[in-house]
Amino acid sequence: MPNKSPRYGLAPKRLACLKAVIEHDIRRGRYYGGVIIVARDGKIGMHEAIGHADPKAKKRIQKNSIFSLFSTTKAITNVLVFRAIERGEFALTTKVSAIIPEFSGGLRENITFYHLLTHSSGLPSVYTPSPGMYIDHLGEIIDAICKNVHAIGPPDQLVNYAPMAAHALMGEAVRRTDPQKRSYRRLVEEEIFKPLKMKDSSVGVRKDLKPRHIVPIFLDRAPIDHLGHSNLGPNGAFEEENAEMPWVGCISTAADMFRFAEMLRRGGELDGARILSPAIIDAATRNRTGEKPNELYKQIALSREWEPFPAYLGLGFQLRGEKICHHLFGTLTSPRTFGNYGAGSSLFWVDPERQLTFVCLAAGVMTSADNIERFQRLSDIAVSAAV
Repeated sequence: MPNKSPRYGLAPKRLACLKAVIEHDIRRGRYYGGVIIVARDGKIGMHEAIGHADPKAKKRIQKNSIFSLFSTTKAITNVLVFRAIERGEFALTTKVSAIIPEFSGGLRENITFYHLLTHSSGLPSVYTPSPGMYIDHLGEIIDAICKNVHAIGPPDQLVNYAPMAAHALMGEAVRRTDPQKRSYRRLVEEEIFKPLKMKDSSVGVRKDLKPRHIVPIFLDRAPIDHLGHSNLGPNGAFEEENAEMPWVGCISTAADMFRFAEMLRRGGELDGARILSPAIIDAATRNRTGEKPNELYKQIALSREWEPFPAYLGLGFQLRGEKICHHLFGTLTSPRTFGNYGAGSSLFWVDPERQLTFVCLAAGVMTSADNIERFQRLSDIAVSAAV
């Protein structure tokens, strides 16, 4: 990359620094590798594949390597929910039990889709609705949630990140209200992936993509086992071809996720494909949780002796917010920067003030605190390249 003058409003020397920092961390064994994209006004200034897919460095990461998105999948489910709202299939104020009657009883009666999107439902932060169960079939998960996951407080009081239940329920709701009665998989494929030309993305590990899929390796013990019906190991759900997990189950390339993020940056449209309206993206990227902390991440902060930081949640998207604090989007992005992340490995954000888009998918799943520190640093370097 030339070092003489900025390219697309991005300083080459700063981008070179970003690459060097990633290379240095990989040499230190902090993680194995990744693919990163930084763009300004839709023009890519950096697209690099760095490092390997495994600890023994047998398989180099390529630009078209395919990663499990983990909770970045939630962004894709968010978009399906927004489309359902725009089409009048349900509303932010609709009670979840009106669409999923089995999800009735007690404090759950008052939970709306607004509460699910803002992680303020009063549901506990559970990673599985029943210990030891397979998690790759959506119908089984919904049944177990309705039987076993009950609110521990009224909605709209605390912000408590929902690793699984909220987006499983939303994935089921868009399926049940779809006029064509499509599955969650078909909805994602036909409403998002095909229009956006995300040809290397799928719900579950599509057979033709499997050779390029980087099987996730956790650098520390995962919070739970992620079991799939094929019994492929403790995290086998992430290798299942037919998995439907609206909270963690998509796979993609950095290039495809860049197209997804660009659609959001451009107000819901990309290359003539209108996915969402500017109105709903504007609504989704405003702070809905004030200065309330995220109770789950509050514990992570305290474990590192950090000051607990605000949740800064919009409708399904995390925001940068105002406070200088530990943050995946760094300390230099503008307050309405928004995006999503996946367990210790994947992240995208859009800074609408600088028209800056950042995507990074990494191999070697880090702990939450280490991942926050990693992406905070990388995000700050990326913002410093915008000149």
